[in-house]
Amino acid sequence: MTAAAHASDVQFMRTPNGGIQPQAALAPNGTLHLIYFKGEPMAGDIFHVTGKPGQSFSKPKRVNSAPGSAIATGTIRGAHIALDGGDRPHVAWMGSRDAEPRPKEGAPMLYTRLNDAGDQFEPQRNLLTWATGLDGGGSLAADRQGNVYVAWHAGPEGHDAGEEARAVFVARSTDRGKTFTRETRAGEQRTGACGCCGMRAFADSAGNLALLYRTANGESRDMNLLLSNDQGKNFQSTLLSKWAIFKCPMSSATLTEAGGRILATTEKAGQVALNIIDPKSSKTTGLRIPDTGKAAKHPIAVGNKRGEFLLAWIEGSGWNRGGTIAWQIFDAQGKPTSAKGRGQSSPTWSLLSAVARPNGDFLLFY
Repeated sequence: MTAAAHASDVQFMRTPNGGIQPQAALAPNGTLHLIYFKGEPMAGDIFHVTGKPGQSFSKPKRVNSAPGSAIATGTIRGAHIALDGGDRPHVAWMGSRDAEPRPKEGAPMLYTRLNDAGDQFEPQRNLLTWATGLDGGGSLAADRQGNVYVAWHAGPEGHDAGEEARAVFVARSTDRGKTFTRETRAGEQRTGACGCCGMRAFADSAGNLALLYRTANGESRDMNLLLSNDQGKNFQSTLLSKWAIFKCPMSSATLTEAGGRILATTEKAGQVALNIIDPKSSKTTGLRIPDTGKAAKHPIAVGNKRGEFLLAWIEGSGWNRGGTIAWQIFDAQGKPTSAKGRGQSSPTWSLLSAVARPNGDFLLFY
Protein backbone atom coordinates (compact mmCIF):
# COMPACT_ATOMS: atom_id res chain seq x y z
CA MET A 1 0.00 0.00 0.00
CA THR A 2 1.41 3.36 -0.91
CA ALA A 3 1.25 6.66 0.94
CA ALA A 4 -1.06 8.03 -1.75
CA ALA A 5 -3.84 5.71 -0.54
CA HIS A 6 -3.90 7.61 2.75
CA ALA A 7 -3.15 11.14 1.60
CA SER A 8 -5.45 12.57 4.29
CA ASP A 9 -3.34 10.89 7.01
CA VAL A 10 0.26 11.40 5.90
CA GLN A 11 1.64 13.94 3.46
CA PHE A 12 5.16 13.41 2.17
CA MET A 13 7.35 16.43 1.54
CA ARG A 14 10.82 16.30 0.01
CA THR A 15 13.40 18.38 1.86
CA PRO A 16 13.65 21.74 0.07
CA ASN A 17 16.53 22.71 -2.22
CA GLY A 18 17.78 19.15 -2.59
CA GLY A 19 18.79 18.93 1.06
CA ILE A 20 19.04 15.84 3.26
CA GLN A 21 18.70 15.06 6.98
CA PRO A 22 15.65 17.27 7.62
CA GLN A 23 14.85 18.18 11.21
CA ALA A 24 11.51 19.91 11.80
CA ALA A 25 10.10 21.80 14.78
CA LEU A 26 6.61 23.30 14.93
CA ALA A 27 6.13 26.44 17.03
CA PRO A 28 2.90 27.00 19.00
CA ASN A 29 1.98 29.83 16.61
CA GLY A 30 1.97 27.37 13.71
CA THR A 31 5.31 28.37 12.20
CA LEU A 32 7.33 25.43 10.96
CA HIS A 33 11.10 25.58 11.41
CA LEU A 34 13.15 23.19 9.26
CA ILE A 35 16.91 22.65 9.06
CA TYR A 36 18.69 20.45 6.54
CA PHE A 37 22.15 19.53 5.26
CA LYS A 38 23.48 20.34 1.81
CA GLY A 39 26.92 19.89 0.24
CA GLU A 40 29.79 17.43 0.52
CA PRO A 41 28.92 14.69 3.04
CA MET A 42 32.15 15.17 5.01
CA ALA A 43 32.15 18.98 4.93
CA GLY A 44 28.84 20.60 4.10
CA ASP A 45 26.46 23.25 5.39
CA ILE A 46 23.25 23.45 7.41
CA PHE A 47 20.35 25.65 6.28
CA HIS A 48 17.23 26.91 8.05
CA VAL A 49 13.86 27.76 6.52
CA THR A 50 10.46 28.64 7.95
CA GLY A 51 6.88 28.44 6.72
CA LYS A 52 3.43 27.09 7.49
CA PRO A 53 2.85 23.33 7.22
CA GLY A 54 2.11 22.44 3.62
CA GLN A 55 3.05 25.90 2.30
CA SER A 56 6.15 27.30 0.63
CA PHE A 57 9.29 28.00 2.66
CA SER A 58 11.26 31.16 3.25
CA LYS A 59 14.62 31.90 1.67
CA PRO A 60 17.18 29.63 3.39
CA LYS A 61 19.63 31.00 5.97
CA ARG A 62 22.93 29.22 6.47
CA VAL A 63 23.17 28.05 10.08
CA ASN A 64 26.90 27.36 10.34
CA SER A 65 29.04 30.51 10.22
CA ALA A 66 32.14 28.61 9.02
CA PRO A 67 31.48 27.09 5.56
CA GLY A 68 31.79 23.31 5.31
CA SER A 69 31.74 22.73 9.07
CA ALA A 70 28.96 20.11 9.19
CA ILE A 71 28.91 16.34 8.55
CA ALA A 72 26.32 14.09 6.93
CA THR A 73 28.43 10.93 6.52
CA GLY A 74 27.21 8.09 8.72
CA THR A 75 23.70 9.58 8.93
CA ILE A 76 23.74 9.96 12.73
CA ARG A 77 26.18 12.90 13.02
CA GLY A 78 23.86 15.60 11.65
CA ALA A 79 22.34 18.73 13.16
CA HIS A 80 19.43 18.90 15.62
CA ILE A 81 17.04 21.83 16.19
CA ALA A 82 15.04 22.97 19.22
CA LEU A 83 12.80 25.98 19.89
CA ASP A 84 12.79 27.91 23.17
CA GLY A 85 9.89 29.69 24.85
CA GLY A 86 10.23 32.64 22.48
CA ASP A 87 10.24 30.29 19.47
CA ARG A 88 13.89 31.12 18.76
CA PRO A 89 15.62 28.21 16.97
CA HIS A 90 18.74 26.68 18.49
CA VAL A 91 20.93 24.27 16.49
CA ALA A 92 23.76 21.92 17.50
CA TRP A 93 25.86 19.52 15.45
CA MET A 94 29.09 17.54 15.36
CA GLY A 95 31.70 19.61 13.52
CA SER A 96 33.56 18.41 10.46
CA ARG A 97 37.24 17.52 10.49
CA ASP A 98 38.49 21.08 9.96
CA ALA A 99 35.63 22.93 11.65
CA GLU A 100 36.40 25.88 13.88
CA PRO A 101 36.54 26.59 16.73
CA ARG A 102 38.26 23.32 17.56
CA PRO A 103 38.89 21.57 20.87
CA LYS A 104 42.42 20.56 21.73
CA GLU A 105 41.62 17.01 20.58
CA GLY A 106 39.05 15.51 18.20
CA ALA A 107 35.93 17.01 16.65
CA PRO A 108 34.04 19.98 18.12
CA MET A 109 30.44 20.00 19.37
CA LEU A 110 29.11 23.11 17.67
CA TYR A 111 26.16 25.28 18.64
CA THR A 112 24.43 28.42 17.41
CA ARG A 113 21.10 30.22 17.70
CA LEU A 114 19.20 32.76 15.64
CA ASN A 115 20.32 36.27 16.56
CA ASP A 116 18.12 38.83 18.30
CA ALA A 117 17.29 40.55 15.02
CA GLY A 118 16.15 37.25 13.53
CA ASP A 119 18.03 37.82 10.27
CA GLN A 120 20.97 35.42 10.67
CA PHE A 121 22.51 32.87 13.00
CA GLU A 122 25.16 33.84 15.52
CA PRO A 123 28.79 32.75 15.04
CA GLN A 124 29.06 29.05 15.85
CA ARG A 125 30.57 28.06 19.19
CA ASN A 126 32.31 24.89 20.32
CA LEU A 127 30.86 23.72 23.65
CA LEU A 128 33.20 20.76 24.07
CA THR A 129 35.90 21.86 26.53
CA TRP A 130 37.31 18.68 28.09
CA ALA A 131 35.19 15.56 27.33
CA THR A 132 36.99 14.51 24.15
CA GLY A 133 36.30 11.73 21.65
CA LEU A 134 33.07 13.00 20.10
CA ASP A 135 32.05 10.65 17.28
CA GLY A 136 28.36 9.66 17.18
CA GLY A 137 27.22 13.24 17.10
CA GLY A 138 25.23 15.03 19.75
CA SER A 139 21.88 16.63 20.32
CA LEU A 140 20.18 19.57 22.02
CA ALA A 141 16.98 20.51 23.81
CA ALA A 142 15.30 23.75 24.84
CA ASP A 143 12.36 24.36 27.17
CA ARG A 144 9.83 27.16 27.46
CA GLN A 145 11.57 28.58 30.55
CA GLY A 146 14.77 29.59 28.76
CA ASN A 147 16.92 26.54 29.51
CA VAL A 148 18.98 25.14 26.62
CA TYR A 149 20.92 21.89 26.80
CA VAL A 150 23.57 20.54 24.42
CA ALA A 151 24.44 16.88 25.00
CA TRP A 152 26.89 14.38 23.50
CA HIS A 153 28.73 11.21 24.46
CA ALA A 154 32.50 11.16 24.72
CA GLY A 155 35.38 9.97 26.92
CA PRO A 156 37.02 11.59 29.93
CA GLU A 157 39.88 13.97 29.18
CA GLY A 158 42.92 12.21 27.78
CA HIS A 159 41.34 8.81 28.41
CA ASP A 160 41.22 6.20 25.66
CA ALA A 161 39.89 3.10 27.41
CA GLY A 162 37.29 2.33 24.75
CA GLU A 163 33.53 2.60 24.60
CA GLU A 164 32.99 1.23 28.10
CA ALA A 165 34.65 4.38 29.47
CA ARG A 166 32.45 6.74 27.46
CA ALA A 167 29.62 8.71 29.05
CA VAL A 168 26.95 11.28 28.22
CA PHE A 169 27.83 14.91 28.90
CA VAL A 170 25.64 18.02 29.06
CA ALA A 171 26.41 21.74 28.73
CA ARG A 172 23.59 23.83 30.20
CA SER A 173 22.36 27.37 29.57
CA THR A 174 19.82 29.24 31.69
CA ASP A 175 19.76 32.36 29.51
CA ARG A 176 18.41 30.99 26.21
CA GLY A 177 21.81 30.02 24.86
CA LYS A 178 23.71 33.23 25.55
CA THR A 179 26.14 31.41 27.86
CA PHE A 180 26.74 27.75 28.73
CA THR A 181 28.26 25.92 31.66
CA ARG A 182 31.26 23.66 31.26
CA GLU A 183 29.96 20.21 30.33
CA THR A 184 29.25 17.77 33.16
CA ARG A 185 28.55 14.07 33.21
CA ALA A 186 24.86 13.15 33.07
CA GLY A 187 24.01 10.51 35.67
CA GLU A 188 26.19 8.41 37.92
CA GLN A 189 25.80 5.01 36.28
CA ARG A 190 28.81 3.73 34.37
CA THR A 191 27.06 2.27 31.33
CA GLY A 192 29.53 3.22 28.61
CA ALA A 193 28.26 4.65 25.34
CA CYS A 194 28.29 3.23 21.82
CA GLY A 195 30.69 5.51 19.97
CA CYS A 196 29.11 5.57 16.51
CA CYS A 197 25.43 5.54 17.55
CA GLY A 198 23.47 8.74 17.61
CA MET A 199 21.76 10.04 20.73
CA ARG A 200 18.86 12.41 21.35
CA ALA A 201 18.07 15.17 23.86
CA PHE A 202 14.57 16.51 24.47
CA ALA A 203 12.80 18.87 26.89
CA ASP A 204 9.05 18.44 27.25
CA SER A 205 6.42 21.11 27.94
CA ALA A 206 6.80 20.64 31.71
CA GLY A 207 10.56 21.26 31.56
CA ASN A 208 11.67 17.64 32.03
CA LEU A 209 14.95 16.86 30.26
CA ALA A 210 15.37 13.45 28.59
CA LEU A 211 18.55 11.97 27.10
CA LEU A 212 18.39 8.77 25.05
CA TYR A 213 21.54 6.87 24.05
CA ARG A 214 22.96 3.40 23.37
CA THR A 215 25.21 1.91 26.03
CA ALA A 216 28.35 -0.22 25.55
CA ASN A 217 29.37 -2.50 28.41
CA GLY A 218 31.26 -5.26 26.62
CA GLU A 219 28.30 -7.66 26.66
CA SER A 220 25.44 -5.72 25.06
CA ARG A 221 24.48 -2.38 23.54
CA ASP A 222 21.25 -1.44 25.26
CA MET A 223 19.10 1.66 24.93
CA ASN A 224 19.11 3.79 28.07
CA LEU A 225 17.02 6.82 29.03
CA LEU A 226 18.21 9.51 31.44
CA LEU A 227 15.39 11.68 32.81
CA SER A 228 15.82 14.87 34.85
CA ASN A 229 13.12 17.01 36.48
CA ASP A 230 15.54 19.60 37.91
CA GLN A 231 17.02 21.16 34.77
CA GLY A 232 19.75 18.57 34.23
CA LYS A 233 21.24 18.59 37.72
CA ASN A 234 20.20 15.01 38.55
CA PHE A 235 19.08 12.13 36.36
CA GLN A 236 17.10 8.93 36.81
CA SER A 237 18.19 6.06 34.58
CA THR A 238 15.71 3.73 32.83
CA LEU A 239 16.66 0.79 30.60
CA LEU A 240 14.38 0.77 27.55
CA SER A 241 15.69 -2.31 25.75
CA LYS A 242 18.51 -4.83 25.84
CA TRP A 243 20.44 -5.99 22.79
CA ALA A 244 23.20 -8.59 23.04
CA ILE A 245 25.34 -7.32 20.19
CA PHE A 246 29.10 -6.76 20.28
CA LYS A 247 29.55 -4.24 17.49
CA CYS A 248 28.17 -0.80 16.84
CA PRO A 249 24.93 -0.87 14.78
CA MET A 250 25.22 2.86 13.90
CA SER A 251 21.67 3.44 15.08
CA SER A 252 19.70 6.63 15.64
CA ALA A 253 16.94 7.50 18.12
CA THR A 254 14.34 10.22 18.61
CA LEU A 255 12.35 11.79 21.45
CA THR A 256 9.11 13.77 21.05
CA GLU A 257 6.09 14.64 23.20
CA ALA A 258 2.45 13.67 22.78
CA GLY A 259 -0.31 14.29 25.30
CA GLY A 260 2.08 14.87 28.20
CA ARG A 261 3.98 11.67 27.43
CA ILE A 262 7.39 11.23 25.82
CA LEU A 263 7.71 9.08 22.69
CA ALA A 264 11.06 7.33 22.27
CA THR A 265 11.99 5.52 19.06
CA THR A 266 14.88 3.07 18.94
CA GLU A 267 16.34 0.26 16.83
CA LYS A 268 16.98 -3.38 17.67
CA ALA A 269 18.06 -6.32 15.51
CA GLY A 270 16.86 -4.83 12.24
CA GLN A 271 13.52 -3.67 13.63
CA VAL A 272 12.25 -0.43 15.14
CA ALA A 273 10.62 0.12 18.53
CA LEU A 274 8.43 2.78 20.11
CA ASN A 275 8.26 3.37 23.87
CA ILE A 276 5.78 5.67 25.62
CA ILE A 277 7.20 7.23 28.80
CA ASP A 278 5.39 8.97 31.65
CA PRO A 279 7.91 11.65 32.74
CA LYS A 280 6.33 11.92 36.21
CA SER A 281 6.65 8.26 37.14
CA SER A 282 9.25 7.11 34.54
CA LYS A 283 6.84 4.28 33.72
CA THR A 284 7.54 2.96 30.24
CA THR A 285 5.17 1.18 27.88
CA GLY A 286 6.45 -0.48 24.72
CA LEU A 287 4.17 -0.63 21.70
CA ARG A 288 4.10 -3.82 19.67
CA ILE A 289 5.45 -2.97 16.23
CA PRO A 290 4.43 -5.30 13.39
CA ASP A 291 7.47 -7.10 11.96
CA THR A 292 7.81 -6.04 8.34
CA GLY A 293 10.36 -8.72 7.51
CA LYS A 294 12.71 -6.04 6.22
CA ALA A 295 15.73 -4.47 7.90
CA ALA A 296 14.54 -1.16 9.38
CA LYS A 297 16.55 1.81 10.63
CA HIS A 298 16.28 5.46 11.70
CA PRO A 299 12.76 5.50 13.19
CA ILE A 300 10.86 8.64 14.16
CA ALA A 301 7.53 9.14 15.93
CA VAL A 302 5.14 12.05 16.40
CA GLY A 303 1.69 12.32 17.95
CA ASN A 304 -1.34 14.39 16.93
CA LYS A 305 -4.15 16.05 18.91
CA ARG A 306 -6.36 12.98 18.50
CA GLY A 307 -3.85 10.88 20.46
CA GLU A 308 -2.68 8.96 17.39
CA PHE A 309 1.00 8.27 16.66
CA LEU A 310 2.85 8.20 13.37
CA LEU A 311 5.86 5.88 13.35
CA ALA A 312 8.08 6.04 10.25
CA TRP A 313 11.40 4.43 9.38
CA ILE A 314 13.76 3.61 6.50
CA GLU A 315 14.21 0.08 5.15
CA GLY A 316 17.29 -1.22 3.35
CA SER A 317 19.53 1.77 4.06
CA GLY A 318 23.22 1.37 4.81
CA TRP A 319 26.63 2.93 4.43
CA ASN A 320 26.48 5.31 1.47
CA ARG A 321 23.10 3.86 0.49
CA GLY A 322 19.58 5.21 0.76
CA GLY A 323 16.48 3.15 1.38
CA THR A 324 12.71 2.90 1.24
CA ILE A 325 10.45 4.83 3.59
CA ALA A 326 7.76 2.92 5.51
CA TRP A 327 5.20 4.16 8.03
CA GLN A 328 2.42 3.07 10.35
CA ILE A 329 -0.23 5.02 12.29
CA PHE A 330 -1.30 3.83 15.75
CA ASP A 331 -4.55 4.80 17.45
CA ALA A 332 -4.84 6.48 20.85
CA GLN A 333 -4.73 3.03 22.53
CA GLY A 334 -1.45 2.18 20.83
CA LYS A 335 -2.90 -0.32 18.38
CA PRO A 336 -1.80 -0.36 14.70
CA THR A 337 -4.43 1.05 12.35
CA SER A 338 -4.98 0.21 8.70
CA ALA A 339 -3.17 3.43 7.77
CA LYS A 340 0.29 2.39 6.70
CA GLY A 341 2.49 2.59 3.64
CA ARG A 342 5.82 1.95 1.94
CA GLY A 343 7.38 3.21 -1.24
CA GLN A 344 9.09 6.60 -1.24
CA SER A 345 12.88 6.54 -1.57
CA SER A 346 15.09 8.15 1.05
CA PRO A 347 18.32 9.76 -0.24
CA THR A 348 21.77 8.55 0.82
CA TRP A 349 22.79 9.65 4.35
CA SER A 350 19.34 11.09 5.00
CA LEU A 351 16.85 10.82 7.85
CA LEU A 352 13.15 11.47 8.38
CA SER A 353 11.34 14.12 10.37
CA ALA A 354 7.65 14.77 10.96
CA VAL A 355 5.15 17.13 12.57
CA ALA A 356 1.42 16.87 13.24
CA ARG A 357 -0.66 19.47 11.40
CA PRO A 358 -3.40 21.42 13.26
CA ASN A 359 -6.08 19.15 11.75
CA GLY A 360 -4.32 16.04 13.11
CA ASP A 361 -2.79 14.88 9.84
CA PHE A 362 0.95 14.25 9.63
CA LEU A 363 3.58 15.96 7.49
CA LEU A 364 6.60 13.74 6.85
CA PHE A 365 9.87 15.21 5.53
CA TYR A 366 12.44 13.06 3.78
